[in-house]
Amino acid sequence: MIGGGLTGIDTATEAMAYYPLQVEKMSARYAVLCRQFGAAVIRRFFNEEELETLDEFVVHGRAVAEERGRAEREGGEPNLLGLVRAWGGVRLVYRKSLVDAPAYRANHEEVVKALEEGITIVENMAPLEAKLDKYGAVRALLFERQRRDEAGKWHATGEHVEMAARSVLVAAGTSPNTIYEREKPGTFQLDEKHSFFQVFRRENGASVPLKRGRDAQGAGFLTSYDDGQHAVTVYGDNHAAYAGNVVKAMASARDGFTKVLELFRERIERTKVDAASVAERRTAWKKLVSKLDYEFKAVVHEVRRLTPTITEVVVHAPAAARRFEPGQFYRLQNFETSALLAGGTRFALEGIALTGAWTDPERGLLSMIVLEMGVSSRLVALLQPGERVVVMGPTGTPTEIPKKERVILCGGGLGNAVLFSIGSALRENGNEVVYFAAFRRGEDLFKREEIEAAADVVVWSTDAGSDIEPDKRRPYDRHFKGNVVQSMLAYAREELGEPKIRTEDCSRLVCIGSDRMMNAVRLARTGVLQPHLRAEHVAIGSINSPMQCMMKEICAQCLCKHVDPATGKEATPVFSCFNQDQELDRVDFDNLNQRLRVNSVQEKLSNLWLDHLVHRENLPLWTTL
Repeated sequence: MIGGGLTGIDTATEAMAYYPLQVEKMSARYAVLCRQFGAAVIRRFFNEEELETLDEFVVHGRAVAEERGRAEREGGEPNLLGLVRAWGGVRLVYRKSLVDAPAYRANHEEVVKALEEGITIVENMAPLEAKLDKYGAVRALLFERQRRDEAGKWHATGEHVEMAARSVLVAAGTSPNTIYEREKPGTFQLDEKHSFFQVFRRENGASVPLKRGRDAQGAGFLTSYDDGQHAVTVYGDNHAAYAGNVVKAMASARDGFTKVLELFRERIERTKVDAASVAERRTAWKKLVSKLDYEFKAVVHEVRRLTPTITEVVVHAPAAARRFEPGQFYRLQNFETSALLAGGTRFALEGIALTGAWTDPERGLLSMIVLEMGVSSRLVALLQPGERVVVMGPTGTPTEIPKKERVILCGGGLGNAVLFSIGSALRENGNEVVYFAAFRRGEDLFKREEIEAAADVVVWSTDAGSDIEPDKRRPYDRHFKGNVVQSMLAYAREELGEPKIRTEDCSRLVCIGSDRMMNAVRLARTGVLQPHLRAEHVAIGSINSPMQCMMKEICAQCLCKHVDPATGKEATPVFSCFNQDQELDRVDFDNLNQRLRVNSVQEKLSNLWLDHLVHRENLPLWTTL
């Protein structure tokens, strides 16, 4: 764990406590799966690197179970801390001394609790390099010892220290999230450094700006937004006076609510308290609550199986449906309390990013389409009409829709679910669209009519299975046996007949599919396809990197590494949940592929466990076993 200002203490503590529970569960499930299907069958799903990790998890999980058994027999507490330390423990490395850390100065109790949990704090070490193993994963970190001179300045000593590390968490601190102002310029005023929202206090009906959010009279909590009827407040890490740690952020709500109440003092004093007035206000409140429930409570309307591995879930969520623009996506999750319980396992979905396929704002419906790969995506098929779910969004930046251009769309599998809404928007804006729709097999085709409506020309391509016969009413549509790049090349060379839209006349290319498919298109643009493309054209890929919060530049789980195509040097990374549409030539697809495989052991084992439950409980889901 590398701590920036020791802001990572909470995360380090969670890692210390979570690991024994996780490996114990994985080990127990692995044992059940091996008994039911045989170890050889189960292990064939994992590659060499994954098997090394799996075996380590299983050994550690058995050790945890044995230690719990020993403690129970002897009537004591299990020494899980001793086990974790024996496996390498959790070290929090800080570039300065502990007494310099903001966490120590502002909230030393966190440090005390971390030490009680058995976390080792290593001081005066600055990270230099991550050492990799034969698989390209971290095996160790190289640090350089730091020292402070008599003037109080820190300097590198030249002494290098290598520490073994299989998991590395970097706590980089926090920064205010002012992304709304970037998306909608002019909504909020920022402070003089353009770091925080400018904070104001209301005095005598006027808004008074406060430097760093406070003055001698205390803190203010109002932003610049005030339309005469509505105002917006600011708290936590977005407030300059309360940013920096969790305790201060929580204190902002304690201090701020009294200031908000003061804004309503005159109205409260004028409020009538007779029975009729109280009844009127209660009726108005119930009406407001009812409207909010209707707008924001998401309920499953319908679940449709489109192919054996692709499911569409239609949800009634009026506010979320109205705000959708082509290219955006949603975060879907069910409620654990109402999730199906089978075989002692609660089928609770993790928050997953799902493609926004279409919306019907008048009926308040939105469609999300999911490719069933991991456990959560497979469980979507078990959602029931009428079931309440959590739908956040739409999120992500809408796809840029130009006017009166010729555009190439390249869709691979599930990527086509995103593209047909984009294609429709393009055509409505006066663009001409040639759409290369690729499927592994013809039997995997879904939403055919929507794809055809999104394009002037559709070139279907299939790797195997049945062909996708073009509609006779669409004379320029074609089918090609092969992958999407091969179909584009055949179309450009006029091997499929005279094209209605020539690829060299297209000024924009939008590609959505797997990371391998998009990388193949990227490479082909400077290879076999180069003679058939306009020299100056925009090429965009929709990057689905690992995501967690999906709240735009908050948790950094979705950071996508970029490389300057001109220099080959690393460029500023992009938060994919903020803008999933990224220049193909700037995306580091090797890094993206590695990141997509980070949790593959846990994901595969969980998938196999679901297969076990499907067989045992006779659930309507496909299995790999």
